[in-house]
Amino acid sequence: MNAARPHSLSGLYIILDPSVCPARPLVEVLTVAAEAGAPLFQYRNKAASMKEAYGEALALRQAAAKAGVLFIVNDRCDLALAVDADGVHLGQGDLPLDLARRVMGPDKLIGISTHNLDQVRDASAGMPDYLGFGPIFTPGSKQDHDPVVGVEGLRAMRRLTSLPVFAIGGIQIDQAGEVRRAGANGVAVVSAILKAPDISYAVNAFLAQMPGPASPAS
Repeated sequence: MNAARPHSLSGLYIILDPSVCPARPLVEVLTVAAEAGAPLFQYRNKAASMKEAYGEALALRQAAAKAGVLFIVNDRCDLALAVDADGVHLGQGDLPLDLARRVMGPDKLIGISTHNLDQVRDASAGMPDYLGFGPIFTPGSKQDHDPVVGVEGLRAMRRLTSLPVFAIGGIQIDQAGEVRRAGANGVAVVSAILKAPDISYAVNAFLAQMPGPASPAS
């Protein structure tokens, strides 16, 4: 873990997936969202070849560096290292955390997706930099998602870990405050930003629902 990072792992986490809104350039989304205050971005493309993904990820990494925001690559440690991303986000079927840490080195961020309490316990034991947890609501960008856990599921998992937690799954602007109060340090969104008519407005509206530190679950 890199405790010296200037960025806190909280707030709005935007997942950039070209399959969600193919007509909208991802570099444009990142640039506009970063200017509006979004601090953290993830590149996710499960359909691209390595060559295609490298081209997309490199352009996004360069834009993120220019904007001064964190840039994470989904699933692939090799791609994350190839573009010098700030870290990698692992799913339950990806490289185990200890091996990923060996590959990535001590200074890169590693996040892990979790979908139930057992996965939260297992992931927390390895001390990644943060957890993703969900889906909180029905996702707009995935058809083959895990069972919806709801806000109560988020409250239950919050008691199990002190790690930063990003809630994910169908979260809309008017739900972000409730999710924050349930214990999430931030919310990870896909469709709510990529399909927004006005990206800057949507980012500002999300951030307005998430002032200050996350409240501990009661």
